Amino acid sequence: MSATANAATATRATLSEKQLRILEYLSENADTQTYFKSRLIGDALDMSAKEVGTNMPAIQQGEFDVDVEKWGYSSSTTWKVTA
Repeated sequence: MSATANAATATRATLSEKQLRILEYLSENADTQTYFKSRLIGDALDMSAKEVGTNMPAIQQGEFDVDVEKWGYSSSTTWKVTA
């Protein structure tokens, strides 16, 4: 296992249950979609948009298979996700 994979595993282990659910959702859907609204992620995962926004920084700062960037704020925060 590479050093990057070890770092990702260690970082993944520090995520909360909600953060893991968000990360899994983004990982599964990033191939077909690039932009995600907090509101729509929340709807899909039975969370509020605020819960999604509160938990996103941990995913942004971690070493995962997706890169997350805060993109816009109209009607709900939009996240640019690249796999």
